[in-house]
Amino acid sequence: MSDFAGNEELLQDFLMEASELLSDVDNKLVELEKRPDDRALLNDVFRGFHTIKGGAGFLSATSLVELCHRTENLFDKLRVGELELGPELMDVIMAATGEVRHMFGALSHATQPEPAEAAILAALDDVLAGKPLPSAADKRQARQKEQAARQPGKERAQSAGKPSDEQLVPQRDGQPDWGYLMNTLTGHDMSGSGPVSIGQAVEGAVAEMAAAEAPGKSRRDQGPVTVAAGKETTIRVDTERLDNVLTLSGEIGLIKNRLTRLRSDLLGGRNDTDTMRALDEAVGQLDLLVGSLQNAVMKTRMQPIGRLFNKYPRLARDLARQLGKEVDLVLLGEETEIDKTMLEDLNDPLVHLVRNAVDHGVEEPEDRESAGKPVKSTVQLSARQEGDHVVIEIIDDGRGMRPDVIRMKAVEKGVISAEEANTLDEKASINLIFMPGFSTKTEVSSVSGRGVGMDVVKTNIHRLNGEIDVQSEPGKGSRFTISLPLTMAILPVLVVRLGDQPFALPLSLVREILPMIPGELQQVTGKATMVVRGEVLPVIPLATLLGWPHDGANTGGVLLEFAGVKFILAIDSFAGRDDVVIKSLEGFKPRGVAGVTLSSDGQIVLILDLKELLDDTGWTSGGIGQQQARAWMASMQAH
Repeated sequence: MSDFAGNEELLQDFLMEASELLSDVDNKLVELEKRPDDRALLNDVFRGFHTIKGGAGFLSATSLVELCHRTENLFDKLRVGELELGPELMDVIMAATGEVRHMFGALSHATQPEPAEAAILAALDDVLAGKPLPSAADKRQARQKEQAARQPGKERAQSAGKPSDEQLVPQRDGQPDWGYLMNTLTGHDMSGSGPVSIGQAVEGAVAEMAAAEAPGKSRRDQGPVTVAAGKETTIRVDTERLDNVLTLSGEIGLIKNRLTRLRSDLLGGRNDTDTMRALDEAVGQLDLLVGSLQNAVMKTRMQPIGRLFNKYPRLARDLARQLGKEVDLVLLGEETEIDKTMLEDLNDPLVHLVRNAVDHGVEEPEDRESAGKPVKSTVQLSARQEGDHVVIEIIDDGRGMRPDVIRMKAVEKGVISAEEANTLDEKASINLIFMPGFSTKTEVSSVSGRGVGMDVVKTNIHRLNGEIDVQSEPGKGSRFTISLPLTMAILPVLVVRLGDQPFALPLSLVREILPMIPGELQQVTGKATMVVRGEVLPVIPLATLLGWPHDGANTGGVLLEFAGVKFILAIDSFAGRDDVVIKSLEGFKPRGVAGVTLSSDGQIVLILDLKELLDDTGWTSGGIGQQQARAWMASMQAH
């Protein structure tokens, strides 16, 4: 039974408001760490946390109120100047706000949250009591001593170096050793390795929280870390946009009444010139109004991408602290709007890319200093609208990627063979990072090394009808560029025909419409090709992709391009351009079909997934397939 019976609506209102407040607090804390003397920013953080505490009190969430009260007292001491903000103190604060978010997860399941982790409460109490926090050097030495005491022989000698990710949090059977953290509270290690400082316990809790931010992981088995276990079913819409929808609906109602009257006139035998002109005008007005209503409704689904971006400064900051790096995450274009459903599906890919930039992209501080770079690295996450697409970029000023090293690692991990590696150019070599099982890490850590991440990014982006491109320069940094349609609810398409059957091609892939003149087709290495402005392009009949009988008598062609590969799709005829509403096929999904829609005459139109159709031919959008396609085109041009 729910712990909040009768107060479910109040609970949901609290979670919605408090979750946004906490995200705002997290981002302001990251900014406050850069500008510790900004009193206005500190006051904003204090007020946000005070509001969360007040809402938790209304719900009698005692554990949450207790944690918020301690943290609020800490903020108050910062406001009056009794405490000085530094990285170590910020670690304690971030651990506390992370615990608050975990408690939101329990509340989202209508259960009272458990008390906060003892290590975090003890750390807050120590700070409030005026006890000094250990410096970064102290914590590093303590970790080295701890590992030296635990590891014999060769492992003990290795522990004198920089600690690995696993060393930050002791593990037992693959899970955090919470018994160890409890021992640190009393200052005794029950395993006999001696007393451990409270600073180590706080650092361990912070590191484990950062690891728990990874998709599919949770810090406790009892419940989720984040508030929402599924997708949100509500959306906030500007009232001006709703007013516009209401106005258009009213005007469409008036046109509908006018059409009804004209229909009566026609049925009554009045079909003179004035009546037909009035009917034509009414239909034209209806067409414009329906188009305007469609756009207005789509705008109600659009949300600023900043709602998603604002989650990542905290993630980047915690991960950088865990890895001993200094990283500044810069956000640009937060006001760019994108469909809400796509906003949710973008979260996992962007989490992977931000973590990848911090972990793989940027160097250690000492390496940056020796290379003449600023010690603090910069990761830029930006968004902008280009036509009917949104472009998202993740740029870092780190070490960049070396194609030769990527090829070597891919061969070592069995992703490709040595023979295949020798055929790859620099672009295709870099695209190997998207292959399943590929990783440049030699050891698996809580952050990376398992080879699952970038392939998931690529798959999810393609599922959104988007493309991802990578550019990298060794020693300078890397740039990941994602191009996505503004919305997936309405898709601009080019409708083509095979016989009497219409098919829809995403307009974003179409570059040109060409006539298919038999005399211009050439056979190169047994395959049909066509020269377009001096460029030799392969011709692929749509009938062949679909497995239909083909007599080679196509009269039209569509020049398509994605992921840098161009080809001509041979079809029978064109039916025109259209903006269609995608309908999924319930119960089954034929290969190569993204969905269906209806034409103006009521005929079913299949919307083709060309990436899937071309997958078996080797013309995929990345890795070996793309390289083979380029090599084939190069051989044709040589002929």
